Parts: sequence; structure tokens; C-alpha cells
Amino acid sequence: MRELPKELTLPSGLVPPEPPDPPVTPKDAATVMLVRDTAAGLEVFLQRRVRGMAFAGGMTVFPGGGVDRRDADTSIAWHGPAPEWWAERFFCDVGLARALVCAAVRETFEESGVLLAGPDGDSVVADVRPFAAAREQLVNRELSLAGFLAEAGLVLRADLLRPWANWLTPEQETRRFDTRFFLARLPEGQLADGETSEASDTRWQRPGDALDDWKAGRDGLLPPTWTTLAELEDCGTVAEAMVVEREISVLMPKVARDGDTLRIVLPGDPLYDGSPAHLDARPDDRIGR
Repeated sequence: MRELPKELTLPSGLVPPEPPDPPVTPKDAATVMLVRDTAAGLEVFLQRRVRGMAFAGGMTVFPGGGVDRRDADTSIAWHGPAPEWWAERFFCDVGLARALVCAAVRETFEESGVLLAGPDGDSVVADVRPFAAAREQLVNRELSLAGFLAEAGLVLRADLLRPWANWLTPEQETRRFDTRFFLARLPEGQLADGETSEASDTRWQRPGDALDDWKAGRDGLLPPTWTTLAELEDCGTVAEAMVVEREISVLMPKVARDGDTLRIVLPGDPLYDGSPAHLDARPDDRIGR
């Protein structure tokens, strides 16, 4: 794993002086890095969250969001690795694994208009325009993913996703997420858009260029986003990224005081173990939660 740069710091007033006691229980969430090949190299789809949002307002992120209880619906037509396979990769129970994959597909459709589903296990929707009304209903929680896919006669394509990482929000935060990161290739014929109320702008960008924008102060990146962009920068093509075998462990950044600076550190950094609100996040602690 890439070491976080020392420039990745926080304003002194951003972190509460005392963490919540007890810590807030993290909400399960899924986020998806949509990637595509271009003549200039691999690009990833990014969106800048609207300023003033309760979590990560103004930051540049990948599409994603919290798991809906209806995402665990076992009636969803499914093609690809079974929930048991995903449960092994993300160290969780099968029901949660199913919900995480479904949340990844749903959130990607809601926030970018990209639909990882098709009429059968051998095809993917090329034109999502007929599903515009359903997309809005999903956003408003008037429709479940299961209901949408059944009505449209579509199969969820779990085989289009790859497990990438698992990040846990620090204990100091009042809004916490246990987020599983997925990788997905942009389906042929589909376009990612910015038609979401959660983003002020969206774009496709090479990972290295996105990191340059952060370094120049043009974008704000959270530790998981910075790290993932750095990892994707090492992949020259989508095919290279999709075949990467990931050993996934739970990663929880911590906020450490380094003089007058609040630095974000990861396990392995000398400042990590001595930081307040330390959490030993072990995968088996969460099974059955």
C-alpha cells in the first residue's frame, strides 16, 4: 500500500476535540470506481460532492453510498460470483455480501446513470434512457433495486465488479461508514453523467492527473480516494486493473497530531498506535453484525 503523503492534513477545527463515547456504529456502504480505456490511458469517473453535505462535502470521490435494507432481497436475479464468494473477500456474512454488491450496482446507477445489469448473463444494457424514471424512483427510495430489475426484466451482473478494498471511517468522526470498494469497467455503449443532486460536477480523469489536482489544491481527497487513485495509477489499462488480485483487509485511518498539524495516518505509520481513539478493526469482529 502507498504511504499517505504528509501533505494530507486536516484543518484544526474539523476533528472534534473528543471522539464520541461510545464510538458511532459504522453504516455499511459501497463505492465503485468506474474505469475506461482511452488513448491517453486508463481514466476513472469522479464527482465532487456538493459543499455543505454532512459527510465529505466538497470532496472529490467515487460514486457510492450506504446499503439499503432492501438491497439484501434474495429475489434479485443474479449472474456472476455468488454472495458466498463476495463474503469471503470482504470478511462478512453472506447476507451482507449480497447487499453490498446490490448497493454497489444501485448506487452506481443512481449517481452516474451506469447500469451494471442486462437482459441475461451474457449481455449488458447499452441504452439506459428507458430507465430514467426508475432511476429517479430509486434515488427517492420509491422503488427497490429488486423491484426495478424484476419490472425491467434485467439480471444483476455481479461478474462486472471486482473487490478492491475496505475502508472504515475513524472513530473520531460522528458519521462513520464501513465501505467496501469495487472496481467496474464502463459497459460498452453506456455513458456516465452528472445528473445527481449529490455532486456539483463530475468528470473522467486519469488517476495521476487527479492526484496532481489534489497536490495543486484544486481538489480535496479523503485518504481512501487518494490511496485508490495512487493504486489505479499503476494500472496502464482497464484489463490490468481488473485482473489485480487484491488481499483485502480493513483499513481505518486515524488523525494524529504532529506538532500543530493534524495528519492522517494508516497502520504502519509510527504515529498510528499512539493516536487517540485507536481501534483494532479485525474482520471477524464484524461477521454477523
